[in-house]
This record gives sequence, structure tokens and C-alpha cells, in this order.
Amino acid sequence: MDKFSVGIITVSDKGSKGERTDASGPVIEEMIKQIGGHVEKYVVVPDEKQDIKEAIIDMSDKFGLNLILTTGGTGFSKRDITPEATLEVLERHVPGIPEAMRAKSLQITPKAMLSRAQAGIRKQSLVINLPGSPKSVRENLEVIIPALKHGIEILTGQASECGGK
Repeated sequence: MDKFSVGIITVSDKGSKGERTDASGPVIEEMIKQIGGHVEKYVVVPDEKQDIKEAIIDMSDKFGLNLILTTGGTGFSKRDITPEATLEVLERHVPGIPEAMRAKSLQITPKAMLSRAQAGIRKQSLVINLPGSPKSVRENLEVIIPALKHGIEILTGQASECGGK
């Protein structure tokens, strides 16, 4: 697989109202391009469960995107509901991805254990929650990028073996 399709969902009340410029979405796009990802859909939605769910469903079911990355809404505030919205639309969970992100991030800050990020599969799409800050997005993507392409290849039937030498 040389190229794969990507959707980015920035979850931000202020961003959805035009009161804040999204700094994390561009970091995601820059890093994903380096491994063959092509951003085909990018949206900014408020911290509302239904809006987040609809964006994920749209990118998966309507556009058939291979990878859907959310940024924001994974913390402890009352408005941080991205993980709950994501879990409601996933068909299968992929716990190793957020576990790996948290494990690596814990080497940087003890606050990493407060992340509630989730990951899983809906249809032919891999959905991953990322934190909201550009610095944390970069640190988390650095951990998972080496496995993303292969995971997408397996998910889409372009590869059938996970074992290697």
C-alpha cells in the first residue's frame, strides 16, 4: 500500500465557532503524509457526542476512509467526551494503540496516565483518539506510526500476514 486515505476530526468548542485556530490537525497531516497518508476529509466539531459520532460515521461509512484520527476531548473536563462518542460507534476495539501511546507518554510526563484515548475499527476504518495539544499529538503519533500502515493493510485485506522474520 503506497497511499491510504485519512480523515481528521478536531474536537473543540472554540474551534468549531472560529474562536481558536486548530494547531493539532496540521501536525497530524504533516506526520501522516510522511508515511503515505492523504487527508481527504477534515472537520472541526464541537465537544458534542452526536457531532463527534456523526463525523466518525460519515468518514467511515460514507467516505470509506482507511484512517480516522480525532484530536481533542480525551481529558477529564465535563466537555471531554471524545472517547465515549468513539466507543459508541466502534465495532471492534484496538486497545494496544492507546496503551502504547500512554506508555511512551508516561516517560515524558506522569499526566499521560490521565489520557482516556480509545482506538478501534469501524467497517474498514481504523479510528484513533489523539490528545488536543500539538506537542502531545506529535509524541503520540511517533509511537504508533511504525505500525499504522501495516494495520491498515491487514484491515483492508491488502496484507494477510502479521508475522515476520
